[in-house]
Amino acid sequence: MTESKIQADELVDIRTVTVNNELPKQERIADFIRQIKNPYLFRCGKYTVKAVFSENGRTLEDCVKSLIK
Repeated sequence: MTESKIQADELVDIRTVTVNNELPKQERIADFIRQIKNPYLFRCGKYTVKAVFSENGRTLEDCVKSLIK
């Protein structure tokens, strides 16, 4: 299914994802990926979250700092 055809109600709500902190790191990562299905496109309540990488190399921290200035 292409990204443009994905409906918000088909995405996993990250608030429902729970990971057992007692698992080894690699297993925690695998468990998170299994539950969220797509770590680059998911929901958080009524919001759709899409993670992308920019060409200019700005970090998320830099972007947030520029927003609050």
